[in-house]
Amino acid sequence: MRRHRPYLDGVAAAAATFLLAVLLHAPLAAGEDEPPPWVLCGPYPPSGNYSKNGTYQVNLDLLSTTLPKNTSSSPAMYATGTVGDVPDKVYGLALCRGDANASACERCVAAALRDAPRRCPLVKDVLVFYDLCQLRYSNRDFFLDDDYFVTTYTLQRSRRVGAAAAAAFDAAVAVLVNATADYAAADSSRRYGTGEEEGVDGDSDRPKIYALAQCTPDKTPEVCRTCLSTVIGQLPKEFSGRTGGGMFGVWCNFRYEVFPFFSGRPLLQLPAFVETPPPPPSPSATSGEKTKNRIGTVLAIVMPAIAAILLMVVACFCCWKRIKKRRPEEQTFLSYSVSSDDIQSIDSLILDLPTIRVATDDFADTKMIGQGGFGMVYKGVLPDGQEIAVKRLCQSSRQGIGELKSELILVAKLYHKNLVRLIGVCLEQQEKILVYEYMPNGSLDIVLFDTDKNRELDWGKRFKIINGIARGLQYLHEDSQLKIVHRDLKASNILLDFDYSPKISDFGLAKIFGGDQSEDVTNRIAGTYGYMAPEYAMRGNYSIKSDVFSFGVLVLEIITGRRNTGSYDSGQDVDLLNLVWEHWTRGNVVELIDPSMGDHPPIEQMLKCIHIGLLCVQKKPASRPTISSVNIMLSSNTVRLPSLSRPAFCIQEVSASDSSNPYSERYPRPRHSGYSDNSTVVSSNDLSITELVPR
Repeated sequence: MRRHRPYLDGVAAAAATFLLAVLLHAPLAAGEDEPPPWVLCGPYPPSGNYSKNGTYQVNLDLLSTTLPKNTSSSPAMYATGTVGDVPDKVYGLALCRGDANASACERCVAAALRDAPRRCPLVKDVLVFYDLCQLRYSNRDFFLDDDYFVTTYTLQRSRRVGAAAAAAFDAAVAVLVNATADYAAADSSRRYGTGEEEGVDGDSDRPKIYALAQCTPDKTPEVCRTCLSTVIGQLPKEFSGRTGGGMFGVWCNFRYEVFPFFSGRPLLQLPAFVETPPPPPSPSATSGEKTKNRIGTVLAIVMPAIAAILLMVVACFCCWKRIKKRRPEEQTFLSYSVSSDDIQSIDSLILDLPTIRVATDDFADTKMIGQGGFGMVYKGVLPDGQEIAVKRLCQSSRQGIGELKSELILVAKLYHKNLVRLIGVCLEQQEKILVYEYMPNGSLDIVLFDTDKNRELDWGKRFKIINGIARGLQYLHEDSQLKIVHRDLKASNILLDFDYSPKISDFGLAKIFGGDQSEDVTNRIAGTYGYMAPEYAMRGNYSIKSDVFSFGVLVLEIITGRRNTGSYDSGQDVDLLNLVWEHWTRGNVVELIDPSMGDHPPIEQMLKCIHIGLLCVQKKPASRPTISSVNIMLSSNTVRLPSLSRPAFCIQEVSASDSSNPYSERYPRPRHSGYSDNSTVVSSNDLSITELVPR
């Protein structure tokens, strides 16, 4: 039996909400183990039929000649189109799955346009889903902003896991599907994500799970996630215990299976879900004088022992406090609790040493791509063909196995497109090895500060890098399950993938804040001078605003192509912050823009980014914006930016007042021949990865 279920795509009006509540009682279109295509003929609201060889059919045939090519040639493989006039006007939409190539996309949409009229003869409104594409055509303008009702098709697998394992399996599915939905919503280019979650070895009811989520790319991240949340919310009701299924709608869809059903490696990889065991049941109460006597005897023996233990604990605590006063910075573990689930999540990432030796040709010198005080970094290839970066900590590293696991727990909990992904860890034969995804374009400093390579970074790529760093930082500060301060954000810790999308790396100095905590103090200053906020460099105070300061330095470096060499010494030559502020107040900051970007970059956008960078490096933490505010500033053309004061560490007086902003009324254009640049800085770093020093 086929049934229809509409859902809310955005924030609908009150009347629409009421109508939705009524419609939720209508049937849902569902199929059990049905192969594609999955077709809905005449979804809500009914649109009637058209006449054979009539005007509507002619218009539909015309749409069929253009929509496949328009879809496959679109960067996001998504297209809409209209043909004709009301009442015979045809509205069409096609979307190909994110792993489809252009030729497969075009073939799929063309096949859908051929098959749909045969499967739904003379029906004006048809919705059809294939493995690699989906199509809808209608006489109704269903993609208007106020059209919040669309129909979904539900695919259900008949095979189920055992009843005893159903709850754990359902929870594992929910974790994976939601994480994949988060990834898809954050994907600004395609709104597409795939994921894989490890199974439990030896348990046939806990196999590896694969998931896919996708929205039409014209949706905002918020609307996409709202749409996916609506359909994913049906998991407990429609998919409990089922080994696969999905819900497909016009604007979004998700699917999960226990076998790979998409092409390529998953974009997101999760460790096996480990169910938290229930607390042990309390023992049954017993009666009788014998039990009472036994309890009394036990108490008489145990209580003196407990008292003695408490005295020993108090004595040890006092000694520990004295030692801690003398050596305040020898506390080396992360400031959050480590549960057994956390350790098991790390254990699921364990790689054996022989596999890593084969991947790196036994750590051959020809495979080395970086080195430092922490050890060496090698490029490798796993048996499945995946390229990896292998970070081999030196034998003399102070970091032990327990501390290393604590560090890894942090990285294992983080999943974001702008954070480098941990693939595995090896802790065999005194080795301490971390395996990360390989970034073919290396670190940002290698490209940005090289006078030859920096020509690869046009303004489009640089703005993409700025945006990606800001999004990754917002995830750390506000959106992840943990509130994290990175503490070592710098150009060498920004890695670039094949299309120059940035990924924040190296969480060796990261700190986790719990609850409402917003700042902390340390006596052991660690990080990189030139990127440290003044309150951290001078007093050890750090917060999320410390990361914002580092981000501001990065923004100014990216725009100018110059490294910030400030060492916080008042005798230091003018550093980048001084240099930018001096030119800003004089009205000639465009002279500092990296000339390698050419003669005609978008000056207004660059000046806005310089303004944002200077906001982020204000002396007082309260004067710096949050990173979420920065993201709003970067994405909006209407937000008015706050006025500026002298940045931190500025030691040079300028004639203008500290709060002056000559760009508030006008943005001066560059000279016709380009920009002046009197310095050339070449990075000497091949790869920079800080040692995971525990706290």
